[in-house]
Amino acid sequence: MNASTLNSIDTGLDVLDIEDNLEFAARRLHVRDRVLHMEGMHRLARAFVERPETILQELVDVAVDVCGADSAGISVVKDDATDKEYFRWVATAGQYSSFTNAFLPVYPSACSICLERGRPQQFRVRQEFFDLLGIKAPLVTDGILLPWRTGKTMGTIFVMAHGRTEAFDRDDSTRMEVLADFAAMGVRQQRQQKLLLEQTRLAAAGAMANDLAHKINNPLQSLTNILYLAAQGYNGEDAKAVGELAMGDLENLSSIVTKLLALHRYQTE
Repeated sequence: MNASTLNSIDTGLDVLDIEDNLEFAARRLHVRDRVLHMEGMHRLARAFVERPETILQELVDVAVDVCGADSAGISVVKDDATDKEYFRWVATAGQYSSFTNAFLPVYPSACSICLERGRPQQFRVRQEFFDLLGIKAPLVTDGILLPWRTGKTMGTIFVMAHGRTEAFDRDDSTRMEVLADFAAMGVRQQRQQKLLLEQTRLAAAGAMANDLAHKINNPLQSLTNILYLAAQGYNGEDAKAVGELAMGDLENLSSIVTKLLALHRYQTE
C-alpha cells in the first residue's frame, strides 16, 4: 500500500512532506542554542569512541535536547519483519521512553510513508491511530520524521511534541538531518561490533575445538590398540582384563566429550 493510499484512509496519521509544506516552511519559531547543539555533537562523538553500545540512546537523548522535543526515537526495519511487527523502536527518549523495543506494523505507519517518500516529513498522530493499534500513548501534536539507511538496513529517526501544535521548524529539520546520518552510522557501528565479537567468539571456539580434538586422539589410539590386541587374542586377555585396560582411556574420552558438548552450547547461545 503506497503513501497516497495511506493518507486517503483516516488512520489517525497526518504525514506531510516538509519540502512541499508551505505552512511549515513559513515557521520561524525560535533560535536554537548553537552551544547546546555543539555539546550534543560532542556527546555523540564521545559515545562513538568510548561507549559505542550506547550511541543510539545517546542520539535520541541529544535529539530531545537540541530540538526541544518532548520525545524522540529511532526505528529499524526488522530483518525478519512481518506486517504486524515491521518496525522496532531501538531507542526512545522523553515521554515515549517506555516504548523502547516496541514494534509497529507496516500499516498504518508514518515510518512507512517516510521511507517510501525518502524525505523529511512533518507528522501528527491522533487518537484514532492508537485506537487502531490498541495502545495508550501521548498524542503527537507536532513531529519531524526523517529516513536513514545503511547498507540493507533502514529506518527512521523522529522528534515529537505532545501538546504544542507548532513545536518545530526548518532549523529543527536541518538538525535532524545531521542526526539521521548519525543514526545510520550508529546502527552500522553496532552491527560491526556484533560481527567482530562473533568472529572473536568463533575463533576462540575453533581453537578450543582443535585442542580438544588433539586430546581425543591419544586415548582413542590407545583404545584402538587394546581392542585390536584383544581381538587377535594376544596375551590371552579375557573381557574383564580388556575392560580394566580400557577404563582409564574411556574416562578420558568421556571428559573430553563433555567439554565438546559444552563448547557446542557456547557456540549456539
